[in-house]
Amino acid sequence: MNEAGNTIIVYVDADACPVKDEIYKVAARHGLKTFVVANSFIFTPRDPMIERVTVAEGPDKADDWIAERVARGAIVVTADIPLAARCVKAGADVIAPNGKAFTESSIGMALATRNLMQDLRETGAVTGGPRPFAKQDRSSFLSALDLAIVRLKRAGFG
Repeated sequence: MNEAGNTIIVYVDADACPVKDEIYKVAARHGLKTFVVANSFIFTPRDPMIERVTVAEGPDKADDWIAERVARGAIVVTADIPLAARCVKAGADVIAPNGKAFTESSIGMALATRNLMQDLRETGAVTGGPRPFAKQDRSSFLSALDLAIVRLKRAGFG
C-alpha cells in the first residue's frame, strides 16, 4: 500500500522527461495525483492533482525523494535505471519515457547493460548515447502508461 492508501500516485523524474505533457493529460483523465520532481523549476499545469516538487541541487536528490515515497500502487516515470531498480524493489510500476516497462524480471539485465555501457564509455570504446526520442516512443509510452493504470485499477487501486 502506498502513502495515500489504495490511490494510484504518479511520480515523474522530470528533469529530462520528454513525456510530461502526456502524463498530465492521462493523469487528469484518470484523476491521479501526480508529483513532478526536479532539481530546478519545471512548469506544471494549474491543477490541484499535479504537484511540483523542487528538490535541492545535487546528485540523486530527485531520485531519493521519489524512491523514499514509492510503494505498490505507484507509477514512476523515469529513464534513470538505478532509480527504476529502487522503485521496482519497492513494488512500484516503472515506465521509461519510451514506453519500456521495468519489472522485477527485467531490471537486473537493464542495470547490467547500463553499467557495461558506462564502463565502455569511460574507456572510450563507446562514445554515443541512447538513440534520439522518436514519435513511436511517445505512442509506446502512452500505451504502457494506460496499461499500468488499468492493471492497478483491477488490483484494487483507484
